[in-house]
Amino acid sequence: MANLRAIYIIWYRDLLRFWRDKVRIISALAQPLMFLALLGPGLSAGMGIIGRNSMGESIDYVKFLYPGIITMTVLFSAMFSAMSVVWDREFGFLKEVLVAPVSRGSVAIGKCLGGSTISMIQGVILLAFAPFLGVGLTWESVAALIPLLFLTAFSITALGLMVAARLRTMESFHMVMNFLVMPMFFLSGALFPLNNLPGWLSVLTSLNPVTYAVNPIRQVILKATNFPGQVLPPLGFNVGGIYLSFTHDVVVLAAFGVVMVLLAMQAFSTQE
Repeated sequence: MANLRAIYIIWYRDLLRFWRDKVRIISALAQPLMFLALLGPGLSAGMGIIGRNSMGESIDYVKFLYPGIITMTVLFSAMFSAMSVVWDREFGFLKEVLVAPVSRGSVAIGKCLGGSTISMIQGVILLAFAPFLGVGLTWESVAALIPLLFLTAFSITALGLMVAARLRTMESFHMVMNFLVMPMFFLSGALFPLNNLPGWLSVLTSLNPVTYAVNPIRQVILKATNFPGQVLPPLGFNVGGIYLSFTHDVVVLAAFGVVMVLLAMQAFSTQE
């Protein structure tokens, strides 16, 4: 019971800090909208029609980019949430939490849930802009997206916590995160289709966990497939010549999340 209460308190603390930080809320929404406003119209003329969904509707670059920007928001927010571990260590709060009579694994789970909830909320808010981009969302697709966004956020937050638990300064965290986040984002297919890539680049995209988040989110938003069916080739990516379905992506992303949260719990357990 004490461990469950610790998870709840840490989760609630992270949500409360986010709600009180108005600048963070505004910037979290302004950045993806800026990407859509600048990259979308700027590149759509050159990219043209990316493909068509299972309903025969054409998909231009702005529509193609929209799911990638939502994933980008979740990715950046999840990593930012993990940064609070380094911040708490510098100000001594983490030490007080770790000496409390609760499992250290519960501290890691509480941080993961807090960061995941915040990131998911930001991603869900961006769904409200779908009508302005010509993307028709149904209640069924929104219901499928919410747990998918949470799974993405949980996996990435766990990755960030696993790294943050081993770092001592904000400077080192920013350096490591920039080294991880930007390649993960650019190699995920958020900005460009993953078909017809060079062999070495296809390998990197297949190893990138964010790829397995962008692909199903894009499938649901653009109705590229009736999951768990087959994705249309222009909108998906293949591993060994096989285009992955919605179910394959979710299984890989969930497995990655489980491994990361276990590593994060182990990292917290070895803290001094």
